Formats: sequence, C-alpha cells, structure tokens
Amino acid sequence: MPYEFHHRAVVADTHNDLLMAVTARPPRRWAAFFRDQWLPQLREGGVDLQVLPVFIDDRFRPEGALRETLRMIECAHTLAEGNADAVRLCLDGDDIDAALAEGRIALVLALESAPGVDANVELFPTLHRLGVRIASIAHWGRTPLADGSGEDATGSRLTEAGVEALAEMERLGILFDVSHLSASGVAHVLELATRPVMATHSSSRALRDHHRNLTDAQIRSIAATGGTVCVNFLPEFLADDPAACTLDRLTDHIEHITEIAGADHVGLGPDFIQEVIGDTTPPCCETDYGFPWSLPGIEGPRGLPLVTEALLNRGLPEDVVRKILGGNVLDLFRKELGRPNYN
Repeated sequence: MPYEFHHRAVVADTHNDLLMAVTARPPRRWAAFFRDQWLPQLREGGVDLQVLPVFIDDRFRPEGALRETLRMIECAHTLAEGNADAVRLCLDGDDIDAALAEGRIALVLALESAPGVDANVELFPTLHRLGVRIASIAHWGRTPLADGSGEDATGSRLTEAGVEALAEMERLGILFDVSHLSASGVAHVLELATRPVMATHSSSRALRDHHRNLTDAQIRSIAATGGTVCVNFLPEFLADDPAACTLDRLTDHIEHITEIAGADHVGLGPDFIQEVIGDTTPPCCETDYGFPWSLPGIEGPRGLPLVTEALLNRGLPEDVVRKILGGNVLDLFRKELGRPNYN
C-alpha cells in the first residue's frame, strides 16, 4: 500500500546534483546518459518534479565559474530536448502542471551559490531568460553576495550586492534559497523578503547541531513568508554519529520540521550525492571523507518510497504525507516561479 500511495502522490525532489554527473560526459552523450542512468531512477522513485541545481566545483572558480554555469544550463536544456517524451524543463507553474498532466517529469533549474554571477547582479535577468527559477547566493564560504554557513562566526549579513540580488530575484520571480546561507544572512533575508523564500535542502538544528541546519526560529520564519523547508537526507546533517544514522532519524527530522513549520511548509530535498561523487571523482583522486554520503537503502531516488512508508508508519495522516512528498513544493512553485513583480 505505501508503494502504491507513493506513486499516486506528486513527489518533488528539490535538490539532486545529477547535472554534475551528466556534464562530466561529452555533450553529445548528455541526453542519452540522462536517459540511461538517471531517468530510470527518477521513475522508480516516483519523482514527478525534479529541481536541478547548477553547482560549480572549486576547480572552475573564480575564472571559469560563469562559463561552467552556462555549460550546465545548456546541459539541462539538451537533456530535456533529447528526452522530450519523458521530461520537460519548466519555467512556471503552468509548465509544471502541463508536464504532470502529460506524465512527464517537470524539471526546474536552480543556481547553488551563484558563483558565475559574483557581484554582477545584472546577470540575474540573463539567467532568468535561460530558465533559472531558484537561486542561493552562498555555499560553505564567503561570496561577494553573502557568507555561507561555514562562516557563521563572522556574523555577516548580506553585502550590498546581496541585498540587490534578493530584490532582483523577487522582481523576476526567482525563488530565493537560504540553504547554505549563514545564520545572520538568513536573518537578513527574512527581514527584507517580500515574497516566499525556501530552503531547498536543510534539516533541523534542534535535532542535529550543525551549521548547515536551521533553527526552529528560522524554520518558523521561513514558513511565515509562505515558503517551504525541504529536508536534507545526508547523514552528516541528521545525526551526531552519521555512520549509525538510519531512515528513522530522517523521519524524526521531517516530523519535527512539520511540527514547527506546519504541514503546509515542508518538503523533501534529499541531496542525493553519493552516485554523483562516485561518478565524477577520478580513480586517481579518490578520497575517504570519513562519513557516509547516504542512508542505507536510500542511496538515490529509488529509495524515496521508503520515506513515504516511514512517514505513514509514524501515523502521519495521508493528506499531510502528500503535502510533504511534493504537494507543498508544487503549490509554492505554482504561485511563485517566473511570476515577475513590477510593483
């Protein structure tokens, strides 16, 4: 029953770095590699709406960041055009609804930390024209727009360019993503935001005291904007002992955030990175990171029905589980994606 329920629901994954794996192939292989390697996983996992973050690896920064950003965006368009029977790159809620009605997976482009923009906020309209509909402005460290959560000790707010970026994103209808942003940066965004903001892949700091997670106060404030907090599945962000982390602990985080934010403001941002790392790290450079990249049985999209089963087993009502799986993200995207604000 949980498996059937899962596949009847709208399932949204707001963070999967699969574009990194696809762009590691020659461009002529992009569409076919996605079809062979990733499309079956998304289908088996019941994914209906997939956010595709554009993450720029350190080796491209700073000089090659914009070039690689454009290359990854082109990859997203290429794989969508080459698999038009199965997926659709969506610019707004109407596109998403059309894709779902046709049985296609709705793809949405996001920027992670936007290193290709740097302080040139005037590039956001260009990236919007290319299909970007979600963006964050920092990763672990410092950018010209803001500090990432790894720099929490600085107490830094958004820079002047960061404030301009938030305003420009709101004007264009690009959702602002606070995942990876420093605590003081999140506070600054929440002071200034006039439209909903979201966290595409963040868990609960009350359950795991890690700078990448959100406090209860931050979660409440994001919900108050009308946004969503989408829970990260990485064991490092779920438990003090990541090696012993299980699906049960992930369910704790989802339940806690649902209790704090309300059932209308929670989603799933799994951050499936294990296969991407294995697929893009040359054998000569393999690294022991000292912690697992995934939960047992949920190494990738195929494991998502197990999350549904766990939530139902906790006694969450079916209507709430549907919201968590993707209903809330779908509602947010319908209202906000690509909707310009000319006021």
